[in-house]
Amino acid sequence: MSAPYEEILEGQKILRPPPGPRHELICARLHDCVRASVGNFTSTRLLDRRAPVELSSATMVAPDLSLIVAATGKLWLAAEIVGTADHRVDTVRKKEIYEAMKLPRLWMVDPRYDNVEVYHATEYGLVLKEILAVREVLTEKSLPEFQMVIAELFAAAQ
Repeated sequence: MSAPYEEILEGQKILRPPPGPRHELICARLHDCVRASVGNFTSTRLLDRRAPVELSSATMVAPDLSLIVAATGKLWLAAEIVGTADHRVDTVRKKEIYEAMKLPRLWMVDPRYDNVEVYHATEYGLVLKEILAVREVLTEKSLPEFQMVIAELFAAAQ
């Protein structure tokens, strides 16, 4: 069973509810697939689920999936699995924070609609590059071995 966890967003402490079973299944699948593709990389490190990542003295996030640059500890890819109970924190507040810090990649994984929104940092902020669903494949050019079929990510537990 998952436990509640805390994030600090621009100085405000937020207690997040424990993720449900489907959330955790999706998170585990995503972690397994990413782990398999970064296992031989020395420049990138995959953190544990919801590991705290300090972005500033006033902001500490806990993404469902975090990839950091090994040499600097800087977050370069975050995946947020949107929860139905408190989706605004992920889809609005944290997205604004990621945009302000110029996070290179953001994946918004939405079990409500079984899709993934892929954002890239640009000089104008985070830009939605694609929305993937069903048989489409999530990839990342910085992770050449990574690919995940969206339908497999959201498949029912067996």
